[in-house]
Amino acid sequence: MTPTVREEVPRDVKPLLRNRDFVLLWQAAAVSGLGSNASSVAYPLLILALTGSPADAGLTGFIALLPQLLFQLPAGALVDRWNRRRTMIACDVLRGAAVGSVAAALLLHRLSLPHVLAVGFAEGTLTVCFRIAASAAVPNVVHPSQLAAALSRNEARARGAAMLGQPLGGVLFGLGRAVPFLFDAASYLWSLAGLLLIRREFQAGRRARTAPLHRDLTEGVRWLWRQPFLRTTTFLIAGSNLLFQALFLTVIVMARGGHGSSAAIGVMFGVAAAGGVLGSLVAPAVERRLSMRTVVIGANWVWALLVPVLLVVRDPYLIGVVYALMCFVGPVWNVVVSAYQLAVTPDAIQGRVLGAVGLIAFGAVPLGSLVGGQLLARLGADATVWVLAAWMVLLAATAALSPSVRSAPALTGAAAADEPEPTPAA
Repeated sequence: MTPTVREEVPRDVKPLLRNRDFVLLWQAAAVSGLGSNASSVAYPLLILALTGSPADAGLTGFIALLPQLLFQLPAGALVDRWNRRRTMIACDVLRGAAVGSVAAALLLHRLSLPHVLAVGFAEGTLTVCFRIAASAAVPNVVHPSQLAAALSRNEARARGAAMLGQPLGGVLFGLGRAVPFLFDAASYLWSLAGLLLIRREFQAGRRARTAPLHRDLTEGVRWLWRQPFLRTTTFLIAGSNLLFQALFLTVIVMARGGHGSSAAIGVMFGVAAAGGVLGSLVAPAVERRLSMRTVVIGANWVWALLVPVLLVVRDPYLIGVVYALMCFVGPVWNVVVSAYQLAVTPDAIQGRVLGAVGLIAFGAVPLGSLVGGQLLARLGADATVWVLAAWMVLLAATAALSPSVRSAPALTGAAAADEPEPTPAA
């Protein structure tokens, strides 16, 4: 059967809000995401309070981010081999235990930096597995006609969790150093309860795989490389992720230069996150009206035009408005391209393809931090914005001139890609 991204919802299909399994899955990820965002703010505050060393705080962030580079492909391969629902349940149990150990050590006055680093690395690794399994599960819990709407709600969930969770982390840390970590551990228990109540399977029926794991590690990459449109958009996503990670540090420096307080900078990013939430809410309507070619080319040019605007604003709140416009566009891109990718990818290799995409897209994030810091140190904020603007124009021109984007498949009747060639038995 040929899956489609855009098709009429049959009358006998329940609305998403009445789809019990989707609602449970959404709520589980929403609450655990809220807890994760709260603890992500608490970790650097904790390390600075314990050691007073910004270098140690930076090391903690790097170690927590490292699994995004190391384990995308292995996690994707394992998600396709294992039961996805059980994998997510195991991840929640282990993540809750890991974060809970930080809270317990704080209450017992026994916490050390190596303990925090180990927990950060473990939680980051388990989160990679959980995220890939959750993304691969979506097409199996909603009707194909509701895929774009489901992804839109997931976008709103992720951005809303960031908008609320990060300020909440600071507030909870002020109540007590262990409080945000207790909250995060409790959020994993809530997620676990939701997953246990879900009845539907998270994958289609499949035969047990007997091929060596090392072949699975590259199968998603090989499949992705054979899809010109997805291959191009994945690299465009990586390029824009690099830019936004560099821009994140740049706007902080610019706001500081404009005498913005820490509270004002927090509001600035809250405004930006609100733009992302609004974008995720309108994404389904945009998806129904615009072609994928228009979305991909248009999003890149909107970003290319908005980056230089930062040169003429200095007030943190105005910077937040410009940043919010950029964040507004992101969910539209994510929903349209992700809905197409999930629809055309065979379920048997969904995890491996998501891992391949994640490796390229998330792999650019730490590089963006490095590039942004070096540019700011050597050139200053204004020159850094010019460099990033030029980079974004290059990406936009690449999108506009790319044959695979210009001939992007229609969302209506998007044909499933060929099934992967069977892997020989070991």
